[in-house]
Amino acid sequence: MTAADLTPDEYATFYHGYVSLVPPAITLRSALDDSAAGLSEYLNELADGREEYAYAPGKWTIKQAVQHLIDTERIMAARALRLGRHDATPLPGFDQDSYAAVADLRHREFPRMVAELETIRKTTVSLFNGFTDEDLRFRGTVSGGPMSCRALGFIICGHGYHHLNVFRERY
Repeated sequence: MTAADLTPDEYATFYHGYVSLVPPAITLRSALDDSAAGLSEYLNELADGREEYAYAPGKWTIKQAVQHLIDTERIMAARALRLGRHDATPLPGFDQDSYAAVADLRHREFPRMVAELETIRKTTVSLFNGFTDEDLRFRGTVSGGPMSCRALGFIICGHGYHHLNVFRERY
């Protein structure tokens, strides 16, 4: 299954930007691996102290963006678990800026954050490996819009690609 196999009614229009960043010919598993590898390579090569850099006033530092990636992947994977288990309960959205505002990163060591992000992706891969085709096609409601389990997988990948692009272009 590739992102090209998704139909427009499997996710809200808001997520199209993320899905469109996933190379159309690669499978979900390959996309999960590829997007994680790109992030890991970039983040592990940062010079000490660079993680505190923000490209403009009011923008997140690299460290804050990594915490955002950690939080978002956890939330998206939890949503995928619920859809993959055929839970039709509407799932709420979350406010990424509120999460960032209360995340006190002063005590967090950047290399440990990167390792945490890598570990979370490994558990996300394991989660998706456990789903059947029927599980992956299950649809529910997320943030007030339609969502399939498999679309969430591609959104997770696209979100990683998005931030990697931002890191490379602006940081």
